Amino acid sequence: MTGPRDAVDFVDTHVHFWDQRHEGLRYDWLRTDGDPAETAVLGEYGAVRAEKYLPEDFLRETRSARPSQVVHVQAALGTEDPVRESAWLDECRRRTGIPDAFVGDARLVSDDLGAVVEGHGMFPGFRGIRDLRLSEYLGDPRCDRGLELLARAGLVLCDSDALHRLEATVAALKRHPDLVYCVDHTMMPMRRDAEYAREWRAALARVAAAPGAVVKISGLGQTDHDWTPESWRPWIHACLEMFGTERVVFGTNWPVDRLYSSYADVVDAYVGACADLSAHERAAVFADNARRIFGIGEEILDEDRQRPAAPPGT
Repeated sequence: MTGPRDAVDFVDTHVHFWDQRHEGLRYDWLRTDGDPAETAVLGEYGAVRAEKYLPEDFLRETRSARPSQVVHVQAALGTEDPVRESAWLDECRRRTGIPDAFVGDARLVSDDLGAVVEGHGMFPGFRGIRDLRLSEYLGDPRCDRGLELLARAGLVLCDSDALHRLEATVAALKRHPDLVYCVDHTMMPMRRDAEYAREWRAALARVAAAPGAVVKISGLGQTDHDWTPESWRPWIHACLEMFGTERVVFGTNWPVDRLYSSYADVVDAYVGACADLSAHERAAVFADNARRIFGIGEEILDEDRQRPAAPPGT
């Protein structure tokens, strides 16, 4: 079967790969008893706490709705040296052609942030940082030094939960107008009632006022487990309204959002929600913006990294 996705060039900007068998890499959120902070949002997520989820697995799973390019986002949480994940991802990329780009792990307040960023930068797919502890130290002078380092280096800062700390986030973006700040997971809309939606929209508008802010429409299933395309549309349309079609990208949060849907269903829901956009606008939000923001282009793929048509066994 085919769907509306078949006519769309789609860059998936939020995918996680892992291999718990890999010596030196830790994935604390995948431990067998589950992470309470994760289960509070995801529910019981044993179905994705697998030993491994490799690029080969992704290529097989998305054969009917394959994205043109893929951005991996930090997954090896708890790893002592986060650069090890980047080295592993580079091996994956050389073997399979994906990920085309990746967002690495780092502590923005650490004294060795510069060395960590330099280590990540040894690998050509490195495009940014996500620090899941950011909410603990927004406003800390050490954090400001870290944000300035990212801005100077032209790296993206990915961050998902701006609503509960809006004032600190907006203040930081004003201090660092050159920072490319990517609001992950549609700014995590945790409820679906009208009062919350108004609060979320007001917060989103304030973040969108920062010139370097972009929004990643992703992860909607993890906070809307029984979703429908109709239940997603108000959140997608609000992002397009606040940020315009030049500062929006899409991601699937795969394989985590597999808990609530199929890959093709997610992409079809996105495409359906954007049906009223012009062809130019659809090209921007589904692919061109992602390539620009995350620096994805054929020039960063050399001959021994060319993506195979399909992995063995498909």
